[in-house]
Amino acid sequence: MNNNLKLLLAFVISLAGSIFLLNVFAGLSFDIPSQAFQMYMYASVISIISTVMVWIFNQKEHPAGLRLLFFTEMWERFSYYGMRGLLILYLTKSYLEGGLGFSDDNAGLIYGIYTGLVYLTPILGGWIADNYLGQRRAITIGGILMALGQFSLASQLGLVTFYAGLGLLIIGNGFFKPNISIIVGQLYDNHDVRKDGAFNIFYMGINLGAFLAPLVCGLLAEDIMATKEVLADGSVKIAHYGFQYGFLAAGIGMTIGQILFNTLGQKYLGDKGLRPQNKNVAAGDIVDNMGSATAGPGLSKPEKDRTWVIIILVAFVTFFWAGFEQAGGAFSLYTDKFINREVNGYLIPTSFFQSVNPIFIVMLAPLFTLLWAFLNRKGKEPNTPIKMGLGMILLGLGFLLMVGAVMERGTAGDNEAIKANIMWILGTYLIHTCGELCLSPIGLSMVTKLAPVKLASMLMGVWFLSSFIANNLAGLTVGFVEKLGPFTIFAGIAGFVIVLGLVLISMNKVLLKMMHGVR
Repeated sequence: MNNNLKLLLAFVISLAGSIFLLNVFAGLSFDIPSQAFQMYMYASVISIISTVMVWIFNQKEHPAGLRLLFFTEMWERFSYYGMRGLLILYLTKSYLEGGLGFSDDNAGLIYGIYTGLVYLTPILGGWIADNYLGQRRAITIGGILMALGQFSLASQLGLVTFYAGLGLLIIGNGFFKPNISIIVGQLYDNHDVRKDGAFNIFYMGINLGAFLAPLVCGLLAEDIMATKEVLADGSVKIAHYGFQYGFLAAGIGMTIGQILFNTLGQKYLGDKGLRPQNKNVAAGDIVDNMGSATAGPGLSKPEKDRTWVIIILVAFVTFFWAGFEQAGGAFSLYTDKFINREVNGYLIPTSFFQSVNPIFIVMLAPLFTLLWAFLNRKGKEPNTPIKMGLGMILLGLGFLLMVGAVMERGTAGDNEAIKANIMWILGTYLIHTCGELCLSPIGLSMVTKLAPVKLASMLMGVWFLSSFIANNLAGLTVGFVEKLGPFTIFAGIAGFVIVLGLVLISMNKVLLKMMHGVR
C-alpha cells in the first residue's frame, strides 16, 4: 500500500474512532457546543498522534535505533514541557488556589533561572560523558534524576521539595540533553545524506512530546483534578488547581522513556554511545569530521574554524531563543489575562497553548523538508547561516502580531475584561514555528557535523548554552513587560531580532569559508 494512503487511512480511521469513543464512553455530546468542541479537539489530537506513529514506523530507510531515540526523547520532552507549561501558573497562583503565591516578577525570575540552568548543565554533562561515562550511561543517570525531580514537585511538601525538584531536573537534564542528540549523529557517518533527515525525524519526536505534555498535564491540573466554581454571571472560575497531578504525570512519562531506552538500547543501538568519545579516538590522533585523521596534540585548523562557527552561531541563536521562550513566560501570562480563550462556551486552559507550537512543528516539518528538497533540486537551497537568519526574521514578524493584540485592546491596560482575539496568539505561534524550523533542527545536525569527535557532547552542550542565556533573559523580560508595558517589549524584541537576522545573513560567506565544506 502506498505510504501516503496509509497515512490518510490512519488519520481518518483514528479520527472517526476517537469521536465515537469520546461520544459513547466519555459522554461528550454533539448537541452541547462546549462538549462538541472538546470532543473534536481531543479527537484531532488522537488522530494526529496516530498518523505520526504510522509515519515513523514506515521510515524503513533509517536504522531502528532512530525510532528508539525518537520515543526516548519524546517522553523526556513530555516530562519537561508538561512541568514547564504549569510552572509559571504554579508559581503565581495563590496558596488557596493550589499555587505558591509568588509575584509575577519573582515568578518570572525563578522561571528564567530554572529554564536557563537546564540548558547550562549540558556543557558539564557532555564533558563527563565524553571523558568518563559515555552517552548511554549519562542518559540513564539523567533520566532517573529527572523522574525523581518530577515526583519531588508532585509531593507538594513545601518549598524545600519544590527547590529540590527543580535541582534534580536541572542536574538530570545536564546528563541527558546533549548526549541523546550525539547518539543520533553516531547512527550515520558525516557523508550519509540521510543525516539531516534523521534529525528532522528526531526533532518531530521532541515536539510530539512537547505537544502532548501540556494537553495531558494541563488537563489534569486545570480541568480534571481542578475544583471549579460558577460565578454570578454564569462564567466558570478555577478555585483550586490540581498541579500535583500534572507533575506526577510528567514524572511517569520520564519513567516510561527510561524503561524503553534501557530495555531496548542494546538491541537497537549496539555499542553506540557505550564508551566515552575520547576513548574512541586513538591517543595523539585528530579525527576530522569530514573523515580524515591527522596526528597532533590539539585540534587541526579546520576543526578550530568549525568550532568557532559553532560559537558564533550560538551567539546569534541566543537571541532567537530569548524571544521564542516568551511562550512559557510573558506570552503565557498575557494569554491567561488578556486573550479571549473561550470557544463555544469552553474555556481553553492556558497551559494548552504550550501545545500550539509543537503541533505546528509536527504538521509543518514535513512541508519544510519537501521545500528544502525542492530548492536543492533547483540549486537554490539556502545554506545554514541564511536559514538561521531567516528564522530570526520570522521570529520578529511573529512579535509584530503580538503588538497587534495589544493594539486591539486599546487603552484597556490591566482591565482583564477586555480581551484580544485568540487568532493573534495562534498566528504568533505559527510564524515562530516557521522560524524555529529554519533554525533548530539543522542546528542540531550541524553541530554533529562541525564538532571535533572528542568534543562532540561538550560542544552540543555549548549549543544548548544559548538556551541557558536565553531563558534567563526571557525570565527577566516577564518583569519588564509589567513595568514598561507589553507594547514596548513586544515591538522592541521584534525590531531587534529582525536586525540580527539581517546581520547573520550578511555574514554568510565568511561563515561558509570557516566551515570548510560543511553546509
